[in-house]
Amino acid sequence: MSDIFDKIIEGEIPSYKVYEDDHVLAFLDISQVTPGHTLLVPKKHVDNIFDYDDETARQVLLLLPKLARAIRATNPKITGMNISSNNGTSAGQTVIHSHWHLIPRYDDDNLSETLAPTIDHSADYDAKRYEAIADEIKKALQ
Repeated sequence: MSDIFDKIIEGEIPSYKVYEDDHVLAFLDISQVTPGHTLLVPKKHVDNIFDYDDETARQVLLLLPKLARAIRATNPKITGMNISSNNGTSAGQTVIHSHWHLIPRYDDDNLSETLAPTIDHSADYDAKRYEAIADEIKKALQ
């Protein structure tokens, strides 16, 4: 079963491509949250970040800064960039094909509260709790 991004990659659905090589495709998001909103997808179908192998990660993630700089270079009014990826339906992923949003930010875009993190549970944490969580992640990285 192919998803919309597979169909875009195969050329079955038209897109506004901004970058393509053997491994990745970047194209304008049809919603254009702000002008220049771009999606970066691996051509190899992986559902989400949990399915990346090292090579797919290298191909996709190393392109993010280059693509962000290129988008910023198109408009001197771009003053920031949200780069995000929802991974899993519980995280809001609606297309089950890994993809990264690069959303240019403008001083006058009136979206700061919409896209910036607004949840703060720091009052529920003390140093011991932070350390325990950090230690568990460190162990999992080994």
